[in-house]
Amino acid sequence: MFLSVFDLFKVGVGPSSSHTMGPMVAGARFLDALRQQPFSPHGLKASLHGSLAFTGKGHATDRATILGLAGFVPATMDADKAEAALNANRESCVLTPDGLGKLHFDPDVDLRFDYDRALPGHANGMTLSATDAQGDVIFHQVYYSVGGGFVLTEDELARKGDEDRSDATPKVPYPFASAEEMLAMAEKSGKSIAQMKRANELVFRSDSEVRDGLQRIWQVMRDCMDRGLEATGTLPGGLNVRRRARAIHEKLMAERGMNLTAPHVINDWMSTYAMAVNEENAAGGQVVTAPTNGAAGTVPAVIRYWLDHVPGATERDLPDFLLTAAAVGGLIKHNASISGAECGCQAEVGSASAMAAAGLAAVLDGTPRQVENAAEIALEHHLGMTCDPVKGLVQVPCIERNGLGAIKAVSAASLALRGDGTHFVPLDAAIETMRQTGRDMSEKYKETSLGGLAVNVPNC
Repeated sequence: MFLSVFDLFKVGVGPSSSHTMGPMVAGARFLDALRQQPFSPHGLKASLHGSLAFTGKGHATDRATILGLAGFVPATMDADKAEAALNANRESCVLTPDGLGKLHFDPDVDLRFDYDRALPGHANGMTLSATDAQGDVIFHQVYYSVGGGFVLTEDELARKGDEDRSDATPKVPYPFASAEEMLAMAEKSGKSIAQMKRANELVFRSDSEVRDGLQRIWQVMRDCMDRGLEATGTLPGGLNVRRRARAIHEKLMAERGMNLTAPHVINDWMSTYAMAVNEENAAGGQVVTAPTNGAAGTVPAVIRYWLDHVPGATERDLPDFLLTAAAVGGLIKHNASISGAECGCQAEVGSASAMAAAGLAAVLDGTPRQVENAAEIALEHHLGMTCDPVKGLVQVPCIERNGLGAIKAVSAASLALRGDGTHFVPLDAAIETMRQTGRDMSEKYKETSLGGLAVNVPNC
């Protein structure tokens, strides 16, 4: 499987790529499989396991599963139509996906949160079933939401080691599966990481498709940020977390140009940009996985910082930022994980910070080795970070954490650009360390809300 820049950066909906987008995608895929069967089903059932069960309600997994089984997909979901479909299902206990007629689905009975039995393949497991008129299961499929909106069936997960190869496929001109290979190819070819990634993308898409697709990704990111900078009120879910991005942004705008503004205030700009995105994500708005929803604010915040605050920055170089970031994100996903339920928040905000650091170093004329160094610094200083959302909501500490991830990314890029690319810890070693740390981390710190801040902060 070639991991495209458009696999890492996907348009979707909040609040979670693994717990909202993934189950919705799984539901839509199950319908496609069901349409190929020789029988006519009468009803549907869904069972959520592991992290999907423990934090599913806070992540709107129940709503997403129902919408997926109704035929909605994240990239094109209309919020008003989705809400109407959910209301209709609550009243009628029926779903009407295209081509399958009326299917019985009572959300109080047919959607089960199984807190006792985790599925063996991944922490984010779910089983979808079709039943006959007597309620007997006549077709079922196990799906795993493996982070960033990626969904694999049981069989696909078993083949993942052979298929999930980042850019490492013989079909592309620069097949790298590690940072070491990537740097060797850059040195031999004389090309930047972005140029190699673009050449790989062009095997599967035209130049105009790549160009227009990257522009759309940034437009959705920026629109999301702008909405977040304008919105007020309280986020849904019961924690009564107030939106803060607009108020902070207004204060920053009022202070702009003042002679006595402290230099560290630039950190507030970056944090506010990131918080605006993640407040929109927490409210269920349209976002771009970067590489996940929970980490959606870090990359766009660094891009906005670069474009609006760095002299000489231009959107003409934006594709290089996104392509470089995607190359690094693909390496992390292939060799470790971008799933908080699998490796904690080091895999989400840590990965996002590494991607953002690499992208920024690239557009600031860093060499491939400086870019790799920037990504390594950012990832190294997120190692061990737990995923412990209070009340299972992508709000505390997730929203602020994206701001700090952006600050770390800029600092990492700056440090790397001060050197010549020579450094002690390779990016590959940091990625492998993250994988091992995630493997050894207690399950209560991996998006289950059974430890950490989730149990030490009152959330009623």
